[in-house]
Amino acid sequence: MPKPIVAVMYDFDKTLCTKDMQEYGFIPSLGMSAEDFWDEVTRLTDRQQMDSILAYMYQMVEKARERQIPVTRSTFEQMGAGVEYFEGVQTWFERVSRYGEEIGAQVEHYIVSSGIKEIIEGTEIARYFKRIYACEFMYGEDGSIRWPKFAVNYTAKTQFLFRINKGVLNIDSRSANQLNQYTPEKRRRVPFHNMIYIGDGITDVPCMRLVKSYGGQSVAVYDPQKGSEAAEALREAGRVNYVVPADYTAGSQIETLVKAIIKKVQAEWEMLSYGRE
Repeated sequence: MPKPIVAVMYDFDKTLCTKDMQEYGFIPSLGMSAEDFWDEVTRLTDRQQMDSILAYMYQMVEKARERQIPVTRSTFEQMGAGVEYFEGVQTWFERVSRYGEEIGAQVEHYIVSSGIKEIIEGTEIARYFKRIYACEFMYGEDGSIRWPKFAVNYTAKTQFLFRINKGVLNIDSRSANQLNQYTPEKRRRVPFHNMIYIGDGITDVPCMRLVKSYGGQSVAVYDPQKGSEAAEALREAGRVNYVVPADYTAGSQIETLVKAIIKKVQAEWEMLSYGRE
């Protein structure tokens, strides 16, 4: 009997790692504080009426150019090695996937982030993700960053949920037509009710609402050292199903919750399979 596929989708910054990924290596290399960098991004966004994701990517290119700091794909990947995670993240993916195997479910992990793909690819956890959807840069002949190539803003994130849903995972010239064609529910690779979206805040709301409204489960996590006020506000507004600390250690609240969701998906699949026999 085939196994149900459970897609667990994560934001990255402040969901798996403790702060915005640019703050671990890139911003310090500019000799700037994180606060100053993001303040400049906000001013650029407001002054130019610009998409905030494009604004921060443009600012990364300009600041590196101003300071004559060569930033290449390799530079970003090296920065990924310096990312710090919430407790338990490094062993989380193997534990959850193994649990799925034990009960007869196939668990897949995805990143859907407005951060930098190249930095995520350099992290020690990158190997656990079936796909990493995030912002990317174009590079010049000398290998240094030149211009934003792919920007993933808050609403654009939702397209990747449909990609996962329909199994149209590659981003190429043919995928737009495949993604937008009508696909009957029974032919979709990962039904929305088999999805779990995990994020930390307001920027994840479009994905959280989409997954929740289609019968999946949306989870807001919060830094245990900073409190749950923002996450609880999402639950009160009906944006998420659950609120838990960003503690991914064995036996944690989020592990208990995610395992229960996987078990429910597997049980429902099994019952439907019996019904088809």
